[in-house]
Amino acid sequence: MIESSLPPLLSASQAQALLEARTVGLGHQTISLDLGLSVTDVILGPEGVGLPGGIWLPWSQVERVLANPQAVFRVTPEARVEKVQIFSQTLNRLYTLMPTSGAPTMLISGIPMHRIKGTDPMADTRAKVRAAAPKGRVLDTCTGLGYTAILAARRSREVITIELDPAVIELCRLNPWSQELFRAANITQRIGDSFDIIEEFENASFDRVIHDPPMFNLAGHLYSTAYYRQLYRVLKRGGRLFHYIGDLRSKSGRNVARSAARRLQEVGFRVVKRRPEAFGLVAFK
Repeated sequence: MIESSLPPLLSASQAQALLEARTVGLGHQTISLDLGLSVTDVILGPEGVGLPGGIWLPWSQVERVLANPQAVFRVTPEARVEKVQIFSQTLNRLYTLMPTSGAPTMLISGIPMHRIKGTDPMADTRAKVRAAAPKGRVLDTCTGLGYTAILAARRSREVITIELDPAVIELCRLNPWSQELFRAANITQRIGDSFDIIEEFENASFDRVIHDPPMFNLAGHLYSTAYYRQLYRVLKRGGRLFHYIGDLRSKSGRNVARSAARRLQEVGFRVVKRRPEAFGLVAFK
């Protein structure tokens, strides 16, 4: 069932299903209004679709959703659709929720933050979390849509997750797949730059660190020797760091991985291993 605090959400796949059902005949139809997490009974009428809460969404609005396959739309109480996106005044970026075959991803000024070719965002996240093998106390350095923190929290005692931009957290509140980020008692959110916040944590205070930063050209300081030194400091002896890099088979991925591995070893990580299935590196203290 869709979260009561969230409006009905539609993407092109739901819009297409509704329009195809209309050609068969009017009446009741089962559709997802929370991007695939559950299904809801709606009514197909001559003028539009009857949604929960007494909203009748005109067919013209459903057609608008179909015409925008890279966007998620929320249905307003006025029976109109609006793209689920937020502009960040802090970083001058536009964050947009983008549908996939599974959980949605987030477009950062048009660039998806998850792997979506041949996979989906939740499968992408599961690969990262498997590589990190979370347990005990976990630091998630970059929250994003919260999928990493959510999956890690299911396998560990506590997760502290850090997000630079409050606008991203606003987008999470509109995403049904991110709701556990706000409900799980063992997830603590922090807002700010991981480069600064990590200095507040005590030595050897985390069993695992999952470091999934934006691309190097957006957050180069999170690939620096100074930051890696902090990651090493907060990890317990025997702890594990997963560092997302990107496709290790690509030229840019190989270059970033090579330089990152060298710096990780310089700060003290005894072993650094490539994990190409997770698009990253695993380092051990």
